[in-house]
Amino acid sequence: MMGKFKQEEKSWMVYDWGSSAFSIIITTAIFPIYYKAQATEAGVSAANSTAYLGYTISIFTFILAMLGPILGTIADYRGLKKRFFLFFLGLGLISTGFLVFIPEGQWLFLLICFTLASLGSTGANIFYDAFLVDVTTDKRMNQVSARGFSLGYIGSTIPFFISIAIILLAQQGILPISSVFASKIAFLITCVWWGVFSIPLIRHVTQKFYVEPDQQPIRQSFKRLLKTMKNIKQYKSLTLFLIAYFFYIDGVGTIIAMSTAYGTDVGLSSTLLLVVLFVTQIVAAPFALIYGKLADRFSAKSMLYVGISVYIIVCIYGYFLETAADFWVLAMLVASSQGGIQALSRSYFAKLIPKNNANEFFGFYNIFGKFASITGPLLLGVTAQLTGRSNAGILSLIVLFFIGMVILKFVPSDKLLDQEQSA
Repeated sequence: MMGKFKQEEKSWMVYDWGSSAFSIIITTAIFPIYYKAQATEAGVSAANSTAYLGYTISIFTFILAMLGPILGTIADYRGLKKRFFLFFLGLGLISTGFLVFIPEGQWLFLLICFTLASLGSTGANIFYDAFLVDVTTDKRMNQVSARGFSLGYIGSTIPFFISIAIILLAQQGILPISSVFASKIAFLITCVWWGVFSIPLIRHVTQKFYVEPDQQPIRQSFKRLLKTMKNIKQYKSLTLFLIAYFFYIDGVGTIIAMSTAYGTDVGLSSTLLLVVLFVTQIVAAPFALIYGKLADRFSAKSMLYVGISVYIIVCIYGYFLETAADFWVLAMLVASSQGGIQALSRSYFAKLIPKNNANEFFGFYNIFGKFASITGPLLLGVTAQLTGRSNAGILSLIVLFFIGMVILKFVPSDKLLDQEQSA
């Protein structure tokens, strides 16, 4: 599966194998269900606990959206990209580990620790994404980026399966531990898995594109950042893509982050949710590879249209979701496109940016992506509280996907970019 890739490419991909455990276990599956149970035990209503989770996601994404371009600009200096990556990785690992020690019923402390862990995870991903320009060429970016997502889905199923097994065995009384303790074991497994599979990237991936350091690096970083912002009109295609990305990734991120909380509110059992999400991870892996291969044949832009169209169908179907069978259909639709749309967005953006300033521009990529992640959960949270129905705001996401699709029309095809770079 990885024989044709270089050591740097493999090491970069393997990080996704490890870090995706955080995405599925903490962000998407087990932690939200565990948090909802703890909040309910403390007397918090279902609508309010879902809203608080949405607000929490909005808070930490706002913090990173503000810091992303600034940190990225500083990290463009030689030797700093790895240091910033390690700082956020450490924050994420330590905070995830602390989830194990929070007492039962302390839902507020859970959210605080979740915020810090998510800051670490998403912060590390800024610099992980920026390393894409250091490990491969423009022509291989679609394949490498898609393969990273595919490995992430495959790799995350292992700790996810172990975690689900422990939780289910505890619920059935086969393991002599409580469901709460079983969930905490899942958090510990996530921490260890993520840390171990970060080692190849730490050892083998280096910053090849950089800006030479000067005597006042922080001051000069702000000057470079302001200069880029003033001259943003010079990057017309990049700007249009970021605006389109802002809208469609808002819907993608909201659906991923709020899926289990939403499923809980419509009456689905935690066991069913975990099983569906496990299968979703397995199905998503080959589809991410398919998106990468089809992008090389047709174009990443064309495949982004396909992914956005699938998500519009997801929003419509999700509004009418009532049964477990409906949730299965919804999950498989999401599985078919969530990895592909994220992988191709990353590789397409990497082709547009100046390589020496990759961190700075991926900081902007982050700010657009993270600000998008503020509006979706916030909208869902407010709507859930106002209506008392968690599904009432899901149709609004269609507007975001539609706007993103329209703006994407004015961005040049990546096939044209490859031809220009080859000429």
